Amino acid sequence: MPIDLDIELLRTFVSLSETESFTATGTALGATQSTVSMRLKRLEDRLGRRLFDRTPRTVVATPFGEGFLGDARRLLALHDDVVRRATTRLRVRHITLGVSEHATGGRLPEVLRHLRTTAPDVQAAVTLGNSEELIADFEAGRYDAVVIRRTRRLDGGAIGGRLLFDDDMVWSLAPDLVWQPGETVPLAVIARPCRVHETATATLEAAGIAHFAAFVSRDLVAVQAAVAAGLGIGCMGRSAVPAGCRILGPDDGLPSLPTSEVVLHARRDRTLTAVFDAVADAFRGVPVEAALERRA
Repeated sequence: MPIDLDIELLRTFVSLSETESFTATGTALGATQSTVSMRLKRLEDRLGRRLFDRTPRTVVATPFGEGFLGDARRLLALHDDVVRRATTRLRVRHITLGVSEHATGGRLPEVLRHLRTTAPDVQAAVTLGNSEELIADFEAGRYDAVVIRRTRRLDGGAIGGRLLFDDDMVWSLAPDLVWQPGETVPLAVIARPCRVHETATATLEAAGIAHFAAFVSRDLVAVQAAVAAGLGIGCMGRSAVPAGCRILGPDDGLPSLPTSEVVLHARRDRTLTAVFDAVADAFRGVPVEAALERRA
């Protein structure tokens, strides 16, 4: 039959081992000498071993008691740590977070779940939008932080923000959508204003390729569904390409798109540095490659 070791008895034993005095142990634990003696006897009875050799003047641990002391300390440390973590109220930090759908590649649920599990003290009020409006609202002080997509500068110069990951824009279409180079491109895009929409049309026009809006929506999920259904050719981040869809490029008759990256802009507030680090880690913690594997 298993033996249960009472935490109160273990704490009494450890204290007595350290003080070698029933009086001092009773004072430390707020108990009488007789209570300390009774607890010690109960523990020895449960273990079936003597823990101390006692005389009218001394309290000396037995060889078994000396060996058991390390185990008792470890049990108490684990118990106290569990109690502390279970009863300590988290200091919840509230932030307003703007996120561009094109910046998440359809991974927003995974990102938010990652943030919730790794930073339970962060409570984010999340708003989806397009990158241009989000960065404008951020600069106006309406958000604590925003995650947006932007094209990279060709000269490599810094343009602010914290780089989260590279995710170049690509053309994509479903295998059953029949389209040949030279034909008008049926676009599936997010409604204007949208930088990716503008980039797609500007790139096609610069290459002299005719196009029309075959499907327009205000959210990326609907555009992904339209591309997967063969309603049009999408322009989106590589990580957002729907399962089973092809990626097209110059060899397929479509021009190259600008290189792209996802960045975090956060207000300068040293008290929120750890919170913004947690947001950045959440986006980086769900790698683009992993999202691509799940869509394969």
